[in-house]
Amino acid sequence: MSTALTTERISGASPRSKARMAGGLWLLYVSMAALAGFARRGLIVSGEAAATATNILAHESLFRLGFAADILAIACYLAVTALLYDLFKPVNRTVSLLAAFFSLVGCTIQAFACLFELAPLVVLGGTPHSSVFKVEELQALAYMFLKLYSQAYSIALVFFGFFSLLIGYLIFKSTFLPRMLGVLMAVAGMAGLMFLSPSFGAKYLPYIVAADIGEILLVLWLLVMGVNEQRWNDRASAAEEWRAQRAIEGLPTH
Repeated sequence: MSTALTTERISGASPRSKARMAGGLWLLYVSMAALAGFARRGLIVSGEAAATATNILAHESLFRLGFAADILAIACYLAVTALLYDLFKPVNRTVSLLAAFFSLVGCTIQAFACLFELAPLVVLGGTPHSSVFKVEELQALAYMFLKLYSQAYSIALVFFGFFSLLIGYLIFKSTFLPRMLGVLMAVAGMAGLMFLSPSFGAKYLPYIVAADIGEILLVLWLLVMGVNEQRWNDRASAAEEWRAQRAIEGLPTH
């Protein structure tokens, strides 16, 4: 099946089907992110470059699994972003586009961060150029790359926080999804913004994770219930009429 045909089928899907696709891909993203965290669990020892390097080399396949899971998670989130943009266009095209922008920037930063995640394997892998460094220096360099990965990931979380905040606003204004989901998503977004100060975010990480309950509930709602198609169609028709009227009057339609 060609990519063009697949894209055409997705674009022609009903709002409820798109919502369920978004929910399914979002759940897959959560699963891949959890797998990545599980694969790296215990391998990185805080403040211990030598122990961390030893763990990575001893469990290289597990470390690579974490990297692969991260890449798949990013791909899933990109698809979720596109689907949510399409779903919320009738509510407010500009805000929906802005939300997609924040998510795309977050995904780009996270993808770039994955290079730092992979770098320790290159540094510790015994490449010809590594012979000019002492073992301790290579271990410290590998650990530094992992710290850079953590810092870059924290920056990505800020952009995802803005994304969740805007999605919460769109849900609250939508009428085709429960308003409470919008409130909870906004709370999750505000929690993500705590990573504007990485040290503050790390300190209160358990509370931030707890605030993500809104995201989990939205994922389940989209997957099981989808959206109210009649109300979605009403919003879409109203948005088209508004743009048509603005076009007649020679005014901007975005």
